[in-house]
Amino acid sequence: SLKMASDSPESLMTLCTDYCLRNLEGTLCYLLDNETLRLHPDIFLPSEICDKLVNEYVELVKTDSIFEPHESFFTLFSDPRSTRLARIHLREHIVQDQDLEAIRKQDLIELYLTNCEKLTAKSLQTLVSFSHTLISLSLFGCCNIFYEEENPGGCEDDCLVNPTRQVLVKDFTFEGFSRLRFLNLGRLIEGVNVETLLRPLASLAALDLSGIQLNDVGFLTQWKDSLVSLVLYNMDLSEEHIQVITQLRKLRHLDISRDHLSSYYKFKLTRRVLNLFVENLVNLTSLDISGHTMLENCTIPSMEEKMSQTSIEPAKSSIAPFRSLKRPLQFLGLFETSLCRLTHIPAYKVSGDKNEEQVLNAIEAYTEHRPEITSRAINLLFDIARIERCSQLLRALQLVITALKCHKDDKNIQVTGSAALFYLTNSEYRMEQSVKLRRQVIQVVLNGMESYQEVTVQRNCCLTLCNFSIPEELEFQYRRVNELLLNILNQSRQDESIQRIAVHLCNALVCQVDNDHKEAVGKMGFVMTMLKLIQKKLADKTCDQVMEFSWSALWNITDETPDNCEMFLNYSGMKLFLECLKEFPEKQELHRNMLGLLGNVAEVKELRPQLMTSQFISVFSNLLESKADGIEVSYNACGVLSHIMFDGPEAWGICEPHREEVVKRMWAAIQSWDINSRRNINYRSFEPILRLLPQGISPVSQHWATWALYNLVSVYPDKYCPLLIKEGGIPLLKDMIKMASARQETKEMAR
Repeated sequence: SLKMASDSPESLMTLCTDYCLRNLEGTLCYLLDNETLRLHPDIFLPSEICDKLVNEYVELVKTDSIFEPHESFFTLFSDPRSTRLARIHLREHIVQDQDLEAIRKQDLIELYLTNCEKLTAKSLQTLVSFSHTLISLSLFGCCNIFYEEENPGGCEDDCLVNPTRQVLVKDFTFEGFSRLRFLNLGRLIEGVNVETLLRPLASLAALDLSGIQLNDVGFLTQWKDSLVSLVLYNMDLSEEHIQVITQLRKLRHLDISRDHLSSYYKFKLTRRVLNLFVENLVNLTSLDISGHTMLENCTIPSMEEKMSQTSIEPAKSSIAPFRSLKRPLQFLGLFETSLCRLTHIPAYKVSGDKNEEQVLNAIEAYTEHRPEITSRAINLLFDIARIERCSQLLRALQLVITALKCHKDDKNIQVTGSAALFYLTNSEYRMEQSVKLRRQVIQVVLNGMESYQEVTVQRNCCLTLCNFSIPEELEFQYRRVNELLLNILNQSRQDESIQRIAVHLCNALVCQVDNDHKEAVGKMGFVMTMLKLIQKKLADKTCDQVMEFSWSALWNITDETPDNCEMFLNYSGMKLFLECLKEFPEKQELHRNMLGLLGNVAEVKELRPQLMTSQFISVFSNLLESKADGIEVSYNACGVLSHIMFDGPEAWGICEPHREEVVKRMWAAIQSWDINSRRNINYRSFEPILRLLPQGISPVSQHWATWALYNLVSVYPDKYCPLLIKEGGIPLLKDMIKMASARQETKEMAR
């Protein structure tokens, strides 16, 4: 079913929401005074649509770098008569005091504010406007929401030095929040009196106090008849805490887990504590004790344990206290504890570090609020994907994608997540992945490259892109991916390995794509970037992959693209060509790439006069005798000269070498090639070759063109025969056979 889910298209609701958010002005809104968004007066939207618009907007601002946030977005929802909001999830710096203020007239039922660090005590006052309807509220990580700015009175000078002081609000409570049942205060700022804050709440069902240090939690017993979920992640526990917890008999979910790396922790879990939980909390279906050190042995002797098949039956439990459970737990958190490695664990779902299933459960459970744990779990997944084979590939991929989107600015998650993606997208898993899923991977990879200039993330992201078919699979983000790669290559200090991968990707991206793509990339500074890389390598006197790929990329990007050819000449490309030839006389690959590129330049009539110098013509003539890379270098040099000859004797503006002498050397070269040569070249079109056939000005150019066609259609008939027919080559050859000026051997070959 997971496979099907990832394959199915987006719902119409999702597509419409996305379209409207990207085109607010053209759909729901108009611009007032060229700056403020206003809803069209005849629009009325129910909460099902408005909630989705707001939640998707937050998601887009967070994860799509191209999406522009709007200053006045939240004001669209200020009037409940035209737009209704009920359940909204806001995150991070996207939301500010004035945004909440804008929607204060809405009857919100559910409001999640996660890590909204820009919210101040002004927003506490706004919360009061929702007090009569709010059932569920999260203020997780809103570290400034209990602070207000205070202007110190009196002294003028002091005001200039310190115009606003942050002071803690002490008098706010949840008085009047009569319907509030679910509350998350995770990572609440120190100094707020939690007991006073919560006292007015009549019947809490779920409370999350993650990361808050409270020595006395006795006040929790006031909800002993209603509390079904309690989260005390990273709270320093003591015997008193345990006494209170065991009185909360309605609890179905208890989380006392901790991050074992965060701080010194006195409390140790004992067999007795687990026994107390099992005896007193009879409704428990979910328990998380991840990160705890067990003080004494809670396990059953291993002989007895190893005997049978793994079982989740409490009676067979390898963890002694859990043998008294009435039924298996739905969830048991054992991440970074020794217990997760036991054989019989009485729970349907276990988070731990023993195997893939446990690790995926950990990533799933902790991604939203515990990135510090999640990054370690993803690191374990990375090892599984690298060393073994992932059996739940789609689930693994989706969890990693979610974590990377959720924690775009968390370096640890970006490093481990991007590394895991590399192994999860490689070729052995290819068949199991839908287009939609692979596109999601590309999106988060590009997000990572944008947000992080950090070497490891950049390298992982570039390597992951190499797992895709390029350019096809990257076509939907073509501009963006090229901009990011050029950006990497234009940095002054560069990591060698990233440079190599980035140049390889650039080369692949401009290979076999439409000319308008090549022109667009040329305008982004592609030609200039490659020439700078070549210049650097030349200065270091190194001819490595980066040097060869850069010339290859220039060969690809100039193919039938005159603008890029001209850029190559304008940025002293010919000077670099001569210097590389002189510095690296033995490098065959390099020579082939450089001459392939010059072949493209020579195809452009307006640029040929720039190649008409004694120095260049001598170099091309001498390369006719080159045996580098089979016939490729000689063939390309002859191609360049064939186009130059095609302009006739009057275009030959130099005294040395003589035109006839060069023609003679061209004939000799062509006659020396083996007509059945396998080729290292790829033609998308024969047009530049075919234009050399119907002319009598340069029989040698005609002969080179005929030889090229004959060789390609005889060695690769399936590929090139259809191309020759499609581009009208047959009548051109027939006409040439009748031409008086054509040489006999050319006619034979044409026939």
